[in-house]
Parts: sequence; structure tokens; C-alpha cells
Amino acid sequence: MKNQLLLSAALASVVSMGVIDTAEAAEKSRKKVAKERCYGITPAGHNDCGNLAGTHSCAGQSTIDNDPGEWRLVNKGSCESLGGMLRKEAKAKFKASQS
Repeated sequence: MKNQLLLSAALASVVSMGVIDTAEAAEKSRKKVAKERCYGITPAGHNDCGNLAGTHSCAGQSTIDNDPGEWRLVNKGSCESLGGMLRKEAKAKFKASQS
């Protein structure tokens, strides 16, 4: 009987450690990571919200892969390494294409 109680206590201890680790991981993931809009990297149908042209205002409505007018949120500082453009550059490119 004592062995069973000891085994149960050990198992409860191991399980609770896993719950604590999971809670700590969830806490870390909740911390805010700075984000920025990155234009020109979005696959068709995977944009975040409206585009520069104003032809739609909802997520998931892009129709062309890597459209320079479509954007998605990425971690701040990673846009250019993904091959995208920040808003100022994308807006200038969009205006130039309209001329």
C-alpha cells in the first residue's frame, strides 16, 4: 500500500511539473512581439486585411501571389529578409505603377 501511495505521489509530481512548464511556455508566448506590415510576400488568399489599392478590405482576399499591394504582419525587422517591403516603399511603388 505504501509503495502505491509513493508511486502515486511521484506520478502527480511529474505531471504537475509538466503543467507548470506548459504554463510558463504559454506565458512567454503571450508576451507582445513587435510586428510590422510587410508588403509583397503574401501568397494569394493569405493577406492580412485591406490592400493599398483599396479594392478589398478583408483578410484572405488577395488573388495574386506576392502582390506588392498586399501585406501580412511579420516580426519587426524581418520583412526585408523575407523579400518584402515596408509600407513607405510599397506605397511609392504602387503610386509609380498608377502613373
